Amino acid sequence: MFNLVRRSQMIGLMAMDGSTATRIGGVEEVWVDDRGRVVYFTSNAGYTPFEQIATIGPDAVLTYSNLALSAPGTLRRLYRMAVQTPTIASPIGWVDDFLFDWETGDIVAYILGGDIAAPFGGRAVLFPEDVEVIDAEVLIIKDDARHHLKSEAEGLKGFLSEKSQQVKNLVKQMGDRLKSLVSPQDQPEVVRVKIKEIHDELAACGRHDQNVLQEATEFLQDKWEAVQHSLHRTGQRMKQAVDAAWKQLTRRDD
Repeated sequence: MFNLVRRSQMIGLMAMDGSTATRIGGVEEVWVDDRGRVVYFTSNAGYTPFEQIATIGPDAVLTYSNLALSAPGTLRRLYRMAVQTPTIASPIGWVDDFLFDWETGDIVAYILGGDIAAPFGGRAVLFPEDVEVIDAEVLIIKDDARHHLKSEAEGLKGFLSEKSQQVKNLVKQMGDRLKSLVSPQDQPEVVRVKIKEIHDELAACGRHDQNVLQEATEFLQDKWEAVQHSLHRTGQRMKQAVDAAWKQLTRRDD
């Protein structure tokens, strides 16, 4: 919940090497592996592993390095992929968009178009538990999945990717502050107290809309566990990204 982004929000962003402030290229597509996890994005530089991403902002994707690879084996392009069920051979819709956690690569929701989404105004939300398999050219969903679909407004309610940019900016600001205050061993009540302390500091400075600040605070309080896990993963991701970039660099030199 803490690091969610839509595919459509990421396409077109400028990818930059955060260590050197050099441009890698505009994001053209995001790709999933045969397990349905988002693993690469492409630009004119090639395929960049998601493990290299340091952060995704409103205008740019910052990476730990400028590592970009040639086509890395079997990948799937979900956007516009046909949707079928095990008992209906012809397509009943397509994937119009999807939301995923850019730290883990886990997809948390699919937004469908086509006949299956017609009762929901043309766009319907499908959740991963109703997916049977992601094949090379088709997303196969369970036969009863259409009974679990929700409208876009209802299905995506509460996701950070759907909040205003002001709220997202404050959540990031507060999250950055929490990095120095929260440890993986902290109990829920400790995390919530520290979030409240940051809220009070920002409220006292008078530079933030109080409604926006309250919405950001409530989001963090509600998602405290995801916040804690995300902060703990940051250091691990940085080390893995640097190690991967170094291995690729030394392999090229060989």
